[in-house]
Amino acid sequence: MITRQLTHPESIVVVGGSNDTNKPGGKVLKNIIDGGFKGKLYVSNPKETEVQGIVSYPDPAALPQVDLAVIAIAARFIPDLVEMLVSTKGTRAFIILSAGFSEESHEGKVLEDKIVATINKVGGSLIGPNCVGILTPQHHSIFTYPIPKLDPAGCDFISGSGATACFIMEAGIPKGLKFANVFSVGNSAQMGVEEILQHMDEHFDPEKDAKVKLLYIENISKPKLLLKHASSLIKKGCRIAAIKAGSSEAGSRAASSHTGALASSDSAVDALFRKAGIVRCYGREDLIAVASVFMHPELKGKRIAIITHAGGPAVMLTDALSAGGLEVPSISGQAAEDLKMKLFPGSSVANPIDFLATGTAEQLGLIIDAVDNDFEHIDGMIVIFGTPGLSPIYDVYELLDQKMKTIRKPLFPVLPSTLTAADEVSSFLQKGRINFPDEVSLGKALARVFKTPAPVGQVVDLPPTDLKTIREVIDSARDGYLDPASVQILLDAARIPRAGEAVVQSAQEAVSAAEKLGFPVVMKVVGPVHKSDVGGVVLNVADAASVATEFARMIAIPETTAILLQPMLQGMELFAGATREGEFGHLVMCGMGGIYIEVLRDISSSLSPVSGDEAHNMIRSLKSYGVIKGVRGQKPINETAFADTIRRLSALLEAAPEIAEMDLNPLLGSEKGVVAVDARVRVEKSV
Repeated sequence: MITRQLTHPESIVVVGGSNDTNKPGGKVLKNIIDGGFKGKLYVSNPKETEVQGIVSYPDPAALPQVDLAVIAIAARFIPDLVEMLVSTKGTRAFIILSAGFSEESHEGKVLEDKIVATINKVGGSLIGPNCVGILTPQHHSIFTYPIPKLDPAGCDFISGSGATACFIMEAGIPKGLKFANVFSVGNSAQMGVEEILQHMDEHFDPEKDAKVKLLYIENISKPKLLLKHASSLIKKGCRIAAIKAGSSEAGSRAASSHTGALASSDSAVDALFRKAGIVRCYGREDLIAVASVFMHPELKGKRIAIITHAGGPAVMLTDALSAGGLEVPSISGQAAEDLKMKLFPGSSVANPIDFLATGTAEQLGLIIDAVDNDFEHIDGMIVIFGTPGLSPIYDVYELLDQKMKTIRKPLFPVLPSTLTAADEVSSFLQKGRINFPDEVSLGKALARVFKTPAPVGQVVDLPPTDLKTIREVIDSARDGYLDPASVQILLDAARIPRAGEAVVQSAQEAVSAAEKLGFPVVMKVVGPVHKSDVGGVVLNVADAASVATEFARMIAIPETTAILLQPMLQGMELFAGATREGEFGHLVMCGMGGIYIEVLRDISSSLSPVSGDEAHNMIRSLKSYGVIKGVRGQKPINETAFADTIRRLSALLEAAPEIAEMDLNPLLGSEKGVVAVDARVRVEKSV
């Protein structure tokens, strides 16, 4: 809970405030003073009566009433201090800079929990411990540098790491990126990134608040809270980019299903960010580039004009844009010829538009106007303009600034000469502009922003299911894999189309079942996980004698408890499945089926519940989507039926959250539809 005393305190005490500004207690006090805090400011230091010109209380019990305590003393003294401030001084907000808590030891965790309980008892706010503080227009309660000049039109930045927050600001400020508020949450003992974002959402003022939010997250403990408020803010007109660190440990895990082995916690993070509309980034420069794109007008299409006087950077940018799914379309026609006549001989307007190293500011202006007004198939433009240092280029950057105020299409400036033209670039930034010094970083950021889907609605309309039957099966099941008959009942209750089948335990039953299903049939062992690996799958069994022979062989395979028979169907092998990922819920996955899911690992995922648009996006994001659409005379797969199966799987998961892992592998897809041929469901009620 964020209280008024945290965001708008009328009084602050720095406990552990010092005259030594090389210490956190001294630096945070100096920053509060330099930040112009307008309320009452106190210090508590047992060895001083005055610190940096502020009255110090050697005994904190002698302090007057105070709204916010910024604490920089040893961890072991803090629980009693917090108890005293809460009970006798009316303090309802705390920023604990000190380390030595849950990040270090069990004993530290005990101290941390005691502090949180004390603050929660009075409905107070806690930032930290083990953080660098917060930076807002109201108070600069932060002990690090840099301290950017805050701008309400800049970015709100919430970080799980204080040092990383500093490094990200260090990277962004020289490029012109501005910040509105900065929150470092440290151990997130009471409030983490999710709660700060929740507060920003619930108190969002579209007239005053920053519309760009940046997140650095080391642990997502409340994914549903993050999803709810990130998507809500984006729907209100905000744009959010985030780094989720720690993805390398994900990898493949030991699991008993294909889905479980292929899924990972990082897959769930990707799916969460897509569902929320968050642009995922993978490093400081990446985050800064995406944030800088956000600070420009939105790119409405994917067709880009590159305007340059240097060929090499234009080629590299073209490659980056193309790799990201954006386009650099050819420019031709009479308007292009007219433009070319206004440029120096040797210039090219084909796109990239290269107006040579000798090109002038006036020519650049003509090109920008032509792209904005004459080439309707262009959605935005990137201008690359550096200098070898032969002459000043203030006029070029002044023109860029003026054009960006009047043109309809977004323009992104790449000014690479940050050393040779440092003064000119600085002048451009002082106008409130942002520079992209590296064209490839810009190209990747533009593509990532453009490809991130809009947030999914909080309420997803799923296909109907037979809820009563699903619950009867799940409630009566034990932990572990369901028997084939129960799986069939679940698929039918979820209305997932499946092949006819029979489970038999004798050769006579097998022959009888095959005759009813119709030859040829497929025979599969029941029991072993990877049936093909143990010779447990036989295709095109064409007559009764062959059925009996294969039954005798297969029933002897270790771990086999029965034999499953199905009619031999034709179609392309597809896959859909799900795994439960803790607080994230179910991760639904799809891809090509059979052995290809393990060999190619071409899969896409989404968090349940899965909407119709999400299901289609999952399918279309597959590298093998071209195969699904049909290539070289092959008939396409019924994409609508595939998407419907994914949604029906999601509906089953919503009805039965106890499902821990599930495979529909393979599904057979054709022009007519998609049918489940094999399915496995593992239930886990104990979690």
